[in-house]
Amino acid sequence: MQRLFKSSDKKVAGVCGGLSHYINPELDPVIVRVIFLMLCLFNPFLLIGYLILALILPDNPVRLVD
Repeated sequence: MQRLFKSSDKKVAGVCGGLSHYINPELDPVIVRVIFLMLCLFNPFLLIGYLILALILPDNPVRLVD
C-alpha cells in the first residue's frame, strides 16, 4: 500500500510534490501546484488544510532519483 509523504524536492513544504507522487509517480508536481493555487483562489480555507498537512505528513524516507 502506498503512503503519503512530503516530497524531498520541496518548493514550500513538499505537500503538493508528495500529493503528485501519491496520485501518479509520473505526474509533474508543477501541475498539482498550479491546480492547488487555482483552487485556493476560490476557497482560501484550503491553505489551512495545506498547513495541517505540512505539519503532520512525515518526510519521505526514500530519496527519489529523477
